[in-house]
Amino acid sequence: MNTDTAEAARHFAAKLRFETDPSDVNAAMEAGERFVLVDSRGDAAWRQGRVDGAIHLPTAEIERRAHELIAADMPVVVYCWGPGCNGSTRAALALSLLGYEVREMIGGFEYWAREGLPVVDEDGPVTRAADPLTAPLGSIVCDC
Repeated sequence: MNTDTAEAARHFAAKLRFETDPSDVNAAMEAGERFVLVDSRGDAAWRQGRVDGAIHLPTAEIERRAHELIAADMPVVVYCWGPGCNGSTRAALALSLLGYEVREMIGGFEYWAREGLPVVDEDGPVTRAADPLTAPLGSIVCDC
């Protein structure tokens, strides 16, 4: 298989520029990096559980409400359910069309929760053990 390596490099650089993952988002939050994390799911999903520190802005409300919730110069990371859902892609598109610098958190809420990262619901913090298929046990990072 003959691959144009320059084209491949552009492709993978663009992915890293516009995508991030739960571990990197968590590290950025802990480091105090400037961005807002947006949960683009609906009300029932939000109540069921969400990333601690996220704001709720369902995709259908982005065009109408984004500017009242998020400063125009604020970088945004958006997530939805998980890899089987393209809701975060639709939300990222909507936010980018409004002029926001946006990254999509691949893996979504599913992988955030499966990695044992901070989750809250209507009653407060939810404790979940890390799933050994998604995160190394006893380590903060996967070293990938």
